[in-house]
Amino acid sequence: MSAAELPSDPLVILATAPDDAVAKRLARQLVEERHAACVGCLPGLRSVYRWEGEVEEAAEVQLVIKTVRARLPGLRAAYQAAHPYEVPELLVLPVADGGAAYLRWLEDATRPG
Repeated sequence: MSAAELPSDPLVILATAPDDAVAKRLARQLVEERHAACVGCLPGLRSVYRWEGEVEEAAEVQLVIKTVRARLPGLRAAYQAAHPYEVPELLVLPVADGGAAYLRWLEDATRPG
């Protein structure tokens, strides 16, 4: 399915959580509230980053969030309100192509109601 045929502007969002418990809580909330159709939680991430002038290193869980653009404002608000980090990662990536059946499911799973 080409980008011009995509039903509802699907997105993949990359985010992180400090541990499995927080990742699972965030994932469940986003899916239950229909902000996301699916959230993959990938443990074992080692992040090296600059924070307040120092190079830091931390274990994290990578979240791969699948949603549609119409749900992004609510997803962003819910994620930021529930996340323990002062500056939580939320990188929004457009989907250029995908399986038609999956994209229809994605749209249905994020439809409010």
